[in-house]
Amino acid sequence: MAIPWVIPEFFVADAANAPSSDSLDLRAEVERLRAEVETLRLRAEAAEAAADHDVLTPALNRRGFVEAVNRAMAWCTRYGSPAVIVYLDLDGFKGVNDDLGHAAGDAALVAVARLLLDNVRETDAVGRLGGDEFALVMLNAGADEGRDKARRLSEALAADGFDWNGAVRKLGGSFGVRAWNGHTDAETWLAEADAAMWVRKRSR
Repeated sequence: MAIPWVIPEFFVADAANAPSSDSLDLRAEVERLRAEVETLRLRAEAAEAAADHDVLTPALNRRGFVEAVNRAMAWCTRYGSPAVIVYLDLDGFKGVNDDLGHAAGDAALVAVARLLLDNVRETDAVGRLGGDEFALVMLNAGADEGRDKARRLSEALAADGFDWNGAVRKLGGSFGVRAWNGHTDAETWLAEADAAMWVRKRSR
């Protein structure tokens, strides 16, 4: 008499609960897609950050700085806090390019951006607006604080200069200061600070 082959019940249960090859493939594909989405998210964040930063210096570009000014105006409007823009145009920058070359000019711009960033608070923002023009926006600061900051930055520029081929080259700048006065348009506020800078530049 033949003995019937009986599969133990625990083998049957394990086989029923074991993931199929299709299920394993699906899980692997889901994990791959999750990793791909995360990579794309990080790339998008990096691209967005790059869009707001100057290609040469560690400062914000004009787009990024205008956004910072917009945030400052929103903060001032909501909380009634003061703020001020300090606008900088380098003096004699064309001479740096003409006498030492554009590489030296680039080094000067980088040095200026670093100097500005080293002399502001985390709540402030520094931007390169184009060419040799920079600006910073300071929260919880008025015209007096802005003028004091401009004076100290001017002294630092003259004292520190920038290093080029082992020699320190002096820098100078003209500053314009314009406190927030209910401005609702970033470009208008910047234009007023720019105009104040040119008045100062011509007077010198």
